[in-house]
Amino acid sequence: MKRLRNNLQRRLNRWLQWIWQQEGTPGQRARGLAAGVFCGCFPFFGFQTLLGIGLASVVRGNHLLAAAGTWISNPFTYVPLFWFNYRLGALLLGEGAGWPGLNNLNQELLATAGWDVMSRLLLGSGLTGAVFGGLSWWLTLHCLQPQRAGSINPRHRERRRR
Repeated sequence: MKRLRNNLQRRLNRWLQWIWQQEGTPGQRARGLAAGVFCGCFPFFGFQTLLGIGLASVVRGNHLLAAAGTWISNPFTYVPLFWFNYRLGALLLGEGAGWPGLNNLNQELLATAGWDVMSRLLLGSGLTGAVFGGLSWWLTLHCLQPQRAGSINPRHRERRRR
């Protein structure tokens, strides 16, 4: 268990270092990642990365981090994520026709499902994306921005001197 925790901590540290090394201010990096996470919550398979980069351009965020942020939706997470999004939308709009089922979940079905299913899925996706995007923005900004002048990351201080 301790080995797993150390492995996860090492991977998180590498991820944070990678974010730290990207171009732009902490705000630009945080906005880029948040834009990607927001777009990654939508069921637009194949277009999430393009939408994330486009939204990052609008909010003046880092494009590479926006592309990486869309990875919140991947083959391991998209079924539970979109099921949750649909259930959230159905909770707010009423049950409707019901979830099409895991066996029927594919791009063709989503394209032909009609407004009944898509409205619930898009509403839930928008709310989930706003929450996850806002949370990723805050966490990234909090991790990248120095709290006080004396607490600046030593590597960042070195770059400032140059």
